Amino acid sequence: MDIANDRNIIITGFMGTGKSTIGKLLAEKLGRPFMDTDEEIERRVGMTIPEIFQRDGEARFRHIERRMCRFLAAQNGYVISTGGGMLVDESNRDVMLASGFVVCLNAAPEVIAERLKADKAERPLLKGDWRGLLDKRRDAYAAIPHQVDTTGKTPDAITDEIIQLWQTVSV
Repeated sequence: MDIANDRNIIITGFMGTGKSTIGKLLAEKLGRPFMDTDEEIERRVGMTIPEIFQRDGEARFRHIERRMCRFLAAQNGYVISTGGGMLVDESNRDVMLASGFVVCLNAAPEVIAERLKADKAERPLLKGDWRGLLDKRRDAYAAIPHQVDTTGKTPDAITDEIIQLWQTVSV
């Protein structure tokens, strides 16, 4: 088994499925640097995601996100947590699937609702019908070969499941 595999491990999925929490814990357990794409975009652009959406619109944000995706695909050894819409874009998804091990996190809609209520993060796309958005993105998420359901599981159990999956695929 090639534990030294230095390809990126990319965590994606809908908002509220645990991408940032799991990504950070996974990076800690594997001794890898962690990158949250939304945080990195905010740092590089000097604006929050809601500010980018408000000032420049979603299309501009998605353009920035595509550039970030291609930059990260050229890196090695990271655990990357993507924004919920990054890999909905088929070209972004293809780039990340070709460059790393991609896992899509899922959760039951009622669990997502509870997590989003408790989450204090500003989410521009939460202002609308998030259930409709989830339905719209369902096929794109399903196109990712590795899926982990986070419903009713602890962060440690989820990260252990991802590590086991990664090790199995990396053999």
